[in-house]
Amino acid sequence: MAEVDGLSGSDVVLYVDTGAMFEAVGSQRSATFREQTAEIDMSSKESRSMRVKAGRYSATVSLGALYVPDDDAYLALKEAHRAGDLILIRRSESGVELEEASALITSMQDDAPDAAPTTIAVELRIDGDWAEVGS
Repeated sequence: MAEVDGLSGSDVVLYVDTGAMFEAVGSQRSATFREQTAEIDMSSKESRSMRVKAGRYSATVSLGALYVPDDDAYLALKEAHRAGDLILIRRSESGVELEEASALITSMQDDAPDAAPTTIAVELRIDGDWAEVGS
């Protein structure tokens, strides 16, 4: 059996278009990329078996990071969220930018616990599809 080298989560980074360039959100701790397909029930009375068809595709990104109040990418996210604007994001693996998408920030949260680092949590909904960088 071949040995499998998995990708370290440290090698997966979310970049944000700050207007001047794409920058990583400072002090990222986690990034979750989720893609979903809704199902359309095509069942009928002719059969007891459920029949399904692919419905709408959707994608979301969840980002966790340490709170760095003067980080340009964080400030771009905050500004876009408050204005209700879409923002361009990129996904990178092992230093290679793979894909990008426009996203709507659906929530931003700061968590400031006692005697622990302040963190942020950002939820983004992809508008449309991911596109390969350069395509």
